Amino acid sequence: MPDDPNVTPSSTSVEPGHIAAKAVPTIFRHRPTPCAREAALTAVVYCEGNFGGIDGKTANGLVRYSEIFEIVAVIDSERQGQDAGTVLGEDSNGIPVCSDLSAVLARLGSPPAYFIYGMAPASGLLSVHERAVVLSAIGLGMNVVNGLHEFLNDDPEFSAASAKSGSLLLDVRKPRDKKELRIFSGRIHEVTCPRIAVLGTDCAIGKRTTAMVLTRALCARGLKAIMIGTGQTGLIQGARYGVALDAIPAQFCAGELEALIVDAFEREAPDVIVIEGQGALGHPAYSTSSFILRGSCPDAVLLQHAPARRTRCDFDHMAMPSPKSEIDLIQSFADTKVIGITLNHENMSEDELSRAIAMYEAELGIAVTDALSRPTDLLVDMVSAAFPSLAARLIRGSH
Repeated sequence: MPDDPNVTPSSTSVEPGHIAAKAVPTIFRHRPTPCAREAALTAVVYCEGNFGGIDGKTANGLVRYSEIFEIVAVIDSERQGQDAGTVLGEDSNGIPVCSDLSAVLARLGSPPAYFIYGMAPASGLLSVHERAVVLSAIGLGMNVVNGLHEFLNDDPEFSAASAKSGSLLLDVRKPRDKKELRIFSGRIHEVTCPRIAVLGTDCAIGKRTTAMVLTRALCARGLKAIMIGTGQTGLIQGARYGVALDAIPAQFCAGELEALIVDAFEREAPDVIVIEGQGALGHPAYSTSSFILRGSCPDAVLLQHAPARRTRCDFDHMAMPSPKSEIDLIQSFADTKVIGITLNHENMSEDELSRAIAMYEAELGIAVTDALSRPTDLLVDMVSAAFPSLAARLIRGSH
């Protein structure tokens, strides 16, 4: 939940590139004062046919963690009747998976305050069926959180429906006007605390989840850690500092990220800054990793890899790279060092995961762990080993 949900804005559109006030998540910097009905910020997440899968990463992330919303249901007819936590292979969390919006209403008795589109399709656009579902939610008076490249406020049909119902349309990826965007200045070198980027060997591989787990683990051990979000899911989860980097014109990507980091450093005086990665440096379909390396100039990198993934997500003809090849590429592209490997255990048994950890540690000579299935202190150990000045300041943890 946000520290102050009653923020009075200047408009109903979201400007994710705008640096948020210290206590206000970026997504709500420009939203009207909520009425009593939405004070709890209850939300249903739409993830038809994709919950628990790669394209359902926004829904998956929100079910695991949200500072803003109370997730009361997930929509996916293929998983209906199941518990959202168990679908993700985790403990039951009491969040039901329902077949459609009507089933949600029947279960809850009234519409949640927010309808969140919880998928990340390659097209970045709504299908014809999805348009109808979103319009139904608007007709029920629900506010819509949209993380796609398609902006609902720019669509006459959606804006007319919103005006009629009084619903808000929050276009999370919509950037500010170009005249307000920043270019790289070099001020990143004024940031004196360690900057750690969590990069990966593919898209949708768990970089944001690992970055969030690491940030929270560092805070639990007594350090002040700030996470910089670089994608729509992190912003919807409540990142205080973030921008949907893949929606920013290339000329401004490094500068926008640099400005966010500098601002977080000056406002928060953190001990560590963790930067969420996007795509993969070696992936020809994505350029965001290069902007992240340039804009954040990280002192260290954690590399996320899925050992059981044979081909790149959405590109069946592209074989997955090895961690070593991506490490070599990152360290030749930027003046940084990969200090650890974090694994995504998708499609792996416990024994297979343990063998993979041992194999990569022997092959690469660096620590390897899984942020979700192994003790989080192992992530903290990677950081403390790379930055001895932080080690003495950590409070005792439990392995």
